[in-house]
Amino acid sequence: MYKDAHVLVAGGGGFVGANLVQRLLSLDARVTATLHESAPVIKDDRVRYVRCDLTMPGDCRSVVQGMDFVFMCAANTSGAALMEQDPLALFTPNLLMNSLMLQAAYEAHVKNVLFISSSTVYPVTDRAVKENEAGFEFFDKYFVEAWMKRFSEIMCEIYATRIRQPMRITLVRPANLYGEYDNFDSESSHVIPALIRKVVERHSPIEVWGDGSDVKEFLYIQDFIDGMLLAMRNLTWFEPINIAAGNPCSINDLLNTILDVDGYRDAKIVYNKSKPMMIPKRMMDTSKAKAQIQFEAKVSLKEGIRRTLAWYRHNNQV
Repeated sequence: MYKDAHVLVAGGGGFVGANLVQRLLSLDARVTATLHESAPVIKDDRVRYVRCDLTMPGDCRSVVQGMDFVFMCAANTSGAALMEQDPLALFTPNLLMNSLMLQAAYEAHVKNVLFISSSTVYPVTDRAVKENEAGFEFFDKYFVEAWMKRFSEIMCEIYATRIRQPMRITLVRPANLYGEYDNFDSESSHVIPALIRKVVERHSPIEVWGDGSDVKEFLYIQDFIDGMLLAMRNLTWFEPINIAAGNPCSINDLLNTILDVDGYRDAKIVYNKSKPMMIPKRMMDTSKAKAQIQFEAKVSLKEGIRRTLAWYRHNNQV
């Protein structure tokens, strides 16, 4: 499917984008990747990097020309702290990028666009959520990001089903992702890279935001890349699909796994309940992914943590 195909990875310098670029190269795709402020992560002469601003219509039209497939990985992202302090930092830029890239891809007759949504579009539940449960009731602290993602999903649906000459769009909702090339910055990282950094640096005590009881779905990045490519190939109609491992765990269990894999014995742990806490439980039903695109996660949490720790230590000379 991808051999010699012209594939655009929007956001090729980001976490998901970099891993996707690497995989597409192994499939002999002709890869173009956009960069905004970041430097190229995957340094390979086979990749054509284009520095541009996807909030500008002209830049969007330029990068999609001649593309067979577009993966929309570009996004303004943040950790829990920024999401709580300045949610609008995510809102307008992402809506602009998503709407302009959809319009540009449609005008350029791109064969298929993949859009990465989020589990924030689901309501608060104490069970695994199914794809048809996304609506307009969101966890309060996710309100702005969830509306941005949900509205972007509706834009995708319009292009895919509500116009005379629709465009094929694949829409995936991933679990919390982690792995190689993640953001390990202490101010803006998500929970797994933040905890990995604290463990590797042997913080004593290790500070955990909240009380550690939050339950989340975690998915190793290479499994997510598998899921995206399977969804792009196998879903010939517009239908959102969860990409998750289906093995939720608490933050306490996650930290214990990281400590065990890295051999940090007798670590002292303190809980800071003044820091932002997010949704108490987020579990995702994976039955549709298994049935419709034949996706199942291959990498266990422990193995994924082992690989991520090894990558972080190697690349930070720890």
